[in-house]
Amino acid sequence: MPAHTGPHRKVVADAVVSMDGYTGTGPDDDMSWAMEHITSEQSEIMYEGIWRGVSTAVVGRVNWEGFTSVWPGLVSDPASSARTRDLGNWLAVVDKVVVSTTLRQSDLDESPWTNARVCRDLEAEVRSLRAGPGRDILVLNSASVIKALLRADLVDELCMTVLPRTLGHGVRLLPDGLSSAWRLSHATTVPATGAVALRYHRP
Repeated sequence: MPAHTGPHRKVVADAVVSMDGYTGTGPDDDMSWAMEHITSEQSEIMYEGIWRGVSTAVVGRVNWEGFTSVWPGLVSDPASSARTRDLGNWLAVVDKVVVSTTLRQSDLDESPWTNARVCRDLEAEVRSLRAGPGRDILVLNSASVIKALLRADLVDELCMTVLPRTLGHGVRLLPDGLSSAWRLSHATTVPATGAVALRYHRP
């Protein structure tokens, strides 16, 4: 793996995982297994501490399609918390990189969300983003994207929230065969849901 050299924008990968290491049960997973945690007040507070320091978000196709179908409704729902609406409004306008081999730019332009572009070459895009101006770059719960960036040694911080349940099968967050060293920078529990949030950084 290439060594880290010089200052750059940090790439922060964030994901919710089961105790047995899965981020979901497969391509059609609706994340219902994790919603109790995702929508908890404590989770919102923790996540706000991450996205407030970010000026570029990176997502895969599945999450892009899922997010754009769900978040506009959450923002307009009067029952949503202020933090949920703030996050939804941020997602709608923040600089977004959508990693996909099938989506076209015109598909993204049809979304109510703005400031999004299709990315075909993930490594090249992230290397360019890291070298440019801006705040942190956040990879939003997209396992395939996180795996590729871990293999390329392009993740500076890895945030994993471990939920107290097993899925038994599905999509794993960490790639097979990867050897890497990390340091724990923060750990906290979410008593309401029994989750444990872990934040690691590269030495």
